[in-house]
Amino acid sequence: MGLYIILMGVQGAGKGEQARFIHETYRIPHISTGDLFRAMKTREDELAKRIQQIMAEGKLIDDDTTNEVVKDRLSQPDAANGVILDGYPRTPAQADWLEQYLAGKDEKVSAVILLELDLFTAFKRAFGRVTSAKTGKTYNIYSNSEGIEWQFVEDSDGAKFPPRLQARSLEDGEELQRRPDDASAHAIIKRIDTFIQTTQPLLNYYQNKELLKPVNADQPIQAVGEEIRRVIDSVQQA
Repeated sequence: MGLYIILMGVQGAGKGEQARFIHETYRIPHISTGDLFRAMKTREDELAKRIQQIMAEGKLIDDDTTNEVVKDRLSQPDAANGVILDGYPRTPAQADWLEQYLAGKDEKVSAVILLELDLFTAFKRAFGRVTSAKTGKTYNIYSNSEGIEWQFVEDSDGAKFPPRLQARSLEDGEELQRRPDDASAHAIIKRIDTFIQTTQPLLNYYQNKELLKPVNADQPIQAVGEEIRRVIDSVQQA
């Protein structure tokens, strides 16, 4: 049997870090639907062109088309022994399709790992996040600021714009970067609201199937990884 892991969690829960840990430990690819859709912009096959048209029209990509994209990726050789799914499924209908697709291969979802994090901490992790363009290292002004200096700089044109977060590396003075959507409190709250609205039906769905495995994400990265390892090892041995 392959190892098919669904990774869920609100922004700031550390899905990216833990997906890397699972990939390095169990040698299965990390599949993000966001990355898959972005890749469609550079492809010229029929499926890609259909998705490009949907995006150009500003429409939401429907379940059937999303399932096709996931099927296309799951059919690739590196996914033969399992995958980490991130951002999919997003609806119970997609979850139903995935279950049926895997059953057709004599496979099944191994576990749905939910990285649990209280929403205030999730907000701070996103709002306070800054990254080095040189090294890719990420800091947080609220919880991981060693080696950087930071301040909120007032708008030079009076109070026309809100203060801007400015952070620099103490080692070489590099100005650290901030994702534009992290700089907007409204955008962060909207992402949290969307997560809550879309995730609860899926949590109920997988809870009923006894596949949901909560993991405390409010602890050091290594500790979260060890908890995830225990979950995966237990389902493999079952």
